[in-house]
Amino acid sequence: MKAKLLHKLRNTEEYISGQSICDEFGVTRAAIWKAIEQLRNEGYVIDAVRNKGYKLVEVPELLSKKEIESIRETKWLGSRIEYHAQIDSTNNEAKRIAENGAPHGTIVVADEQISGRGRMGRGFSSPPGQGLWFTYILRPEIDPMDASMLTIVMAMAVRKAIADFTGLDIKIKWPNDIIIDGRKICGILTEMSAQPDMINYVVIGTGINVLNRIFPENIRNRATSLFIQTGKKYKRAELLERINQEFEKYYEQFMQSKNLGIMAALYNSNMAGRGSEVTATSPSTSIKGIARGITERGELMIQTDDKIEYVTSGEVSIAGVYGV
Repeated sequence: MKAKLLHKLRNTEEYISGQSICDEFGVTRAAIWKAIEQLRNEGYVIDAVRNKGYKLVEVPELLSKKEIESIRETKWLGSRIEYHAQIDSTNNEAKRIAENGAPHGTIVVADEQISGRGRMGRGFSSPPGQGLWFTYILRPEIDPMDASMLTIVMAMAVRKAIADFTGLDIKIKWPNDIIIDGRKICGILTEMSAQPDMINYVVIGTGINVLNRIFPENIRNRATSLFIQTGKKYKRAELLERINQEFEKYYEQFMQSKNLGIMAALYNSNMAGRGSEVTATSPSTSIKGIARGITERGELMIQTDDKIEYVTSGEVSIAGVYGV
């Protein structure tokens, strides 16, 4: 009931009478008062005036199942929220519950990951109370070979949400790192369970540095956070909701065409290093040339002396990014 009560308080500018809440929720005044007191103890500032009712005055920076649910405006994404104060990895948990039937659109959120993972098996620093660590469970009816494009769909949603939320100039380093001023603020890891001709589920894990003030020494020159960039303490639950809304929109566009044709031009306009010299490396090859953007299937186009090379995987280095 607390999430429903909080949602009602957030969406009403005037005082709400206790009796009207009782009538709507079918509970007693004592139950309403108890819920109000619990919310106050969690940091919500709620004014109470006799003969007028209750009014939400201030919302704390709080990441919780109740807080996330109280501001949810999406259609299907977030229909189920799994919140953990501490977990090994949101991707690991998402895969566990997906195997047990967790529905399309489920979101796993954690305040802390003790074994967060990035691409290429790298660790991902995920301290408590500082970042936004979450994973989507999706069950798209697409060819398994097309699932990698969902990583780019996620990157576009994160970039748009952060840019709108903060006003910062946010870029995407192919395929899916989100960067500000040449330093990484977000990483995305997509994993899949599939059969030869169908997807069982896809999990897309995202880690965003929001309130971090300092990073481990080994990544200090490569990483940044919204707080470091702006000096502002952004509310993580509100940022998550913005990302959810953007992802729903981009995902539905992707599912219409099963490719990135509708979005490629927008991605390219926000791609770090486009028009600059880059180097793409993989275990088997290294390609150096000018980045020209992505194709409708998410491949990176690199122009060498005599042709266009199409890169589907690997690491890309760009001058001025991550200290390169």
